[in-house]
Amino acid sequence: MNVILLSGGSGKRLWPLSNDVRSKQFLKLFKDNDGNNESMLQRVYRQITEIDPAANVTIATSRSQAGIIHNQLGDHVSICVEPCRRDTFPAILLAAAYLREEAGLNEDEPVVVCPVDAYVENSYYKCVRKLEEAVKQGQANLILMGIRPTCPSEKYGYIIPEADGEVSGVKAFREKPDRATAELFLKQNALWNAGVFAFKLSYLLEKAHSMVEFTDYRDLYFKYETLPKISFDYAVVEKEPSIRVVRYSGTWKDVGTWNMVAEVMADDMQGKAVMDEACENTQIINALDIPVLAIGCKNMVIVASSDGILVSDKVRSGCIKPFVEKIRTEEKLESE
Repeated sequence: MNVILLSGGSGKRLWPLSNDVRSKQFLKLFKDNDGNNESMLQRVYRQITEIDPAANVTIATSRSQAGIIHNQLGDHVSICVEPCRRDTFPAILLAAAYLREEAGLNEDEPVVVCPVDAYVENSYYKCVRKLEEAVKQGQANLILMGIRPTCPSEKYGYIIPEADGEVSGVKAFREKPDRATAELFLKQNALWNAGVFAFKLSYLLEKAHSMVEFTDYRDLYFKYETLPKISFDYAVVEKEPSIRVVRYSGTWKDVGTWNMVAEVMADDMQGKAVMDEACENTQIINALDIPVLAIGCKNMVIVASSDGILVSDKVRSGCIKPFVEKIRTEEKLESE
């Protein structure tokens, strides 16, 4: 497999442990097969190479994160560095140009783009191989992965399929709906959009040349900051008539909030932490060298780092982003 892993986000919803340099995908909150601590990035890379030991993995990331990626995965890993953040379409385009001209990948080769922050079992990457195979067979210009919903969620975009088989055409895309609309989507056998795309390298490069004026990878790199900030969904997927979706019905968790992290993290407590016997369904992550004591806490997540301290009800933990932005704005104003 030729895989582009998107790993450039800062993960503001996992404040105070996650920041622009130490993003959520680098936090060692999980365990590998031998019981050693591992990050989301390490877990995803391990799973891909377990399914396909010969996988060609390229990580699209920001300049500030390149060092920690090499630290966690080794110097052999391939990295495509974005000069600045410009959303997923420019990031995928730059990585595709890198694969063609710097890595020498043949234009007829299939490429699969995956996010780095999905908590899944190995069956997920077996499904990724099905996307790759569909591209090789020429079933469509774009092949997507669709997640079978477990509830009418308002957090995800939806794919409306044309049929109910494992692989089908796509009737429509829908943005994040309210709950009532999501319930209607589920009655149409809609799928969550997993942000996983597969295509021939030549397809994306041809598409990109029709949208962006550039000659080669290096030219694209140096004019990168002039590219439009637009997602791959808006720039390519929603405009493509030749598209199919492959269903995935296994375990899938979008680890974007502390509530979701708490569901999958290896231990209820990390760092210097103590909970009394009255605590229930509570997790503590302490990156400080001072103890955290929790008494009678129920359904909470407590996170402490040098950037701040979060004490939150789990359900409300997904709502911290505007408050984090306010804190950062106030800190910036105070330092000026």
